[in-house]
Amino acid sequence: MTGRLNSAQPYALGAFRIVIGLLFACHGAASLFGVLGGASGGGTIDVGTWPGWYAAVIQLVGGALVLLGLGTRAAAFISSGSMAYAYFKVHQPEALWPMENGGEAAAIFCWAMLLFVFTGSGALGLDRFFASRAERGDKESTDAKHTPVAA
Repeated sequence: MTGRLNSAQPYALGAFRIVIGLLFACHGAASLFGVLGGASGGGTIDVGTWPGWYAAVIQLVGGALVLLGLGTRAAAFISSGSMAYAYFKVHQPEALWPMENGGEAAAIFCWAMLLFVFTGSGALGLDRFFASRAERGDKESTDAKHTPVAA
């Protein structure tokens, strides 16, 4: 049983990455464009407003990159830091526990994104696709260098 679960691990991680990336990008889209209920009770965040607008851009771009599995580790690192900042600067001064201060989403996104920094994209990500293409290209160019040419 453990062997079967271990073999499915990259796919489970890939599915988790897709869901977290989509949800994170939706938060950014809601704040920037007013879709999906908008920011804080409707509406949008004014362009350039610190830190809300910048956080929303990180959420939208970082979430999209994580969703696609493209530059996952870097995007997740920046996204995790953004959510840590949000939790400690916005939520934590209100109360100690996330249930009390409304910071559950920030805390969960922070830790989920930090997980991707260490695990990478898992299966079904563009990172893995491009890496496999690069390996095949390197192998083909190496094979071409060592293939004798007949006259």
